[in-house]
Amino acid sequence: MIKLNLNRRTYIFSANRMKMLLIGLIILIIPTIGQSQTWSLEQCIDTAQAYNKTLKISINNKAISDQKHMEAKANLIPKVNVSAEYKYYSDLPTQLMPQSAFGGPEGVYKDTQFGVPHNINASIQMSLPLYNPQIYGAIKTTKIASELSELQVQKTEEQIYYDISNLYYNAQILIHQKTFADSNLVNTNRLLKNLKLLKEQMMVKGTDVSKVQLQADQLVMQQQLIQSNYEQVINALKFSMGLSLEQNVDIASEIKYESLSDYQNRSTLDMQITSTYNRILNSDLKTLKNSRLPSVSLYGVYGTTGFGYTEKPNDFLDFYPLSFAGIQIAYPLFNGTITLKRIKQKNIEIKNNELQLDLVKDQNSMQLKNARNQKLISVATIETSSSQIKLAQSIYDQSILQQKEGIATLSDVLLADSSLREAQQAYLTAIINYLKADLELKKLTGNISMKN
Repeated sequence: MIKLNLNRRTYIFSANRMKMLLIGLIILIIPTIGQSQTWSLEQCIDTAQAYNKTLKISINNKAISDQKHMEAKANLIPKVNVSAEYKYYSDLPTQLMPQSAFGGPEGVYKDTQFGVPHNINASIQMSLPLYNPQIYGAIKTTKIASELSELQVQKTEEQIYYDISNLYYNAQILIHQKTFADSNLVNTNRLLKNLKLLKEQMMVKGTDVSKVQLQADQLVMQQQLIQSNYEQVINALKFSMGLSLEQNVDIASEIKYESLSDYQNRSTLDMQITSTYNRILNSDLKTLKNSRLPSVSLYGVYGTTGFGYTEKPNDFLDFYPLSFAGIQIAYPLFNGTITLKRIKQKNIEIKNNELQLDLVKDQNSMQLKNARNQKLISVATIETSSSQIKLAQSIYDQSILQQKEGIATLSDVLLADSSLREAQQAYLTAIINYLKADLELKKLTGNISMKN
């Protein structure tokens, strides 16, 4: 039994009543779970930053680059190897001994077997590079490659931001298209209803009713097409966000834009990537040139050698220590001009990279100018088409009234309706062009980022 004191009165609930209360609460909660959430553009981008698989792959590639840089640095750490070996000679090694060493004639040799059947070797070997230009070159190159991987992550984020924004804007435009189509269908159905009444009174022809009926049917098909396109865009948006297609997602219908917004010019990621790749090429070139320098390393060995014999009466197994340390110098004297050919190849790659950087800059300047012009034109078009929609709607309403009074013909009404649709389409097209130009400006000026 559960007791609750409320307003100085005691209420006693049995276990069955408590179950009924919980069931009631669940019934109230379940409908809200299935309701779709309205997503802002910022929420979509934040979600993609957490769940987009392409971005995760790019981040993993950055981690791989970091590990490669650490691997290159690890070549400076001393290397230690342990080795052990056992040999049993069924036939001992044979050497030719000059008999003159034992008082015999000159130029006469005698074959003699040396050693014992059992040989055991165990050692610890240590090596440390004191100077190796290729190792230092690899460290520098992998560090720059890690920076390039970070830029690639930012490039992936930029592309996701760009794609999601485009999809979001397209979905918003489709919502407004559907709103216009719904409004036009209401007007058309109202006109159709009036014409049917007039036809019953023999005041209009049947062809006039058919014309409006055809227009209504076309608007219904347009609604269905818009809804289908909207669902496809939303599915693509959910895919880019990394969400399940079963997830309910609704977007905000209000289109926000600032007609006077402009962006400070920054170095774009394409320029940064090309410049960073140029640094990698120059680092590779320097490493190739330095590969003709000598390398110096320190090494040492400590071990033991065992000899064993198992025959009587001199059976034994004795071990003897072995240790030494030294410095090794390696100088590549001649490798068939391979290094020279590689240096020439790398110089050509650097020239191509410099040309690529100039090409990226020129292309960016051209696209930037076009985007700014498109944005200015779109702003003016939005303002003009917005006024045209109001005027076209007023003309359409007046035509309907005049048609009821017998002053205007059905053709006048249909012409006014067509002008209204054209104004609506011009308005939506102008908004699309503006949003795309604004998004392109962000990208071309280096201001598009998922972290902004």
